[in-house]
Amino acid sequence: MKLYATSIPETLPSWATVISNKAGLIEVEINDEDPGFHSIIEELSTEIQPGVIGVKASDLCTRLSIEMVDTNEEN
Repeated sequence: MKLYATSIPETLPSWATVISNKAGLIEVEINDEDPGFHSIIEELSTEIQPGVIGVKASDLCTRLSIEMVDTNEEN
């Protein structure tokens, strides 16, 4: 899984790796098979839609102190 961010903390968990950092866009790859990642996902899991359990990317980024790229911005 990949996340695109505009800022990240100096230290990321072992299951998160910076792939590229070009022109202010940081690409972070998440090892979604790592037990540490699964632990955080379990903590953040909520009902995101009626009958659907999951994790919002914004909640995960907040936990990691990552500022995600806002894909809802109008140009």
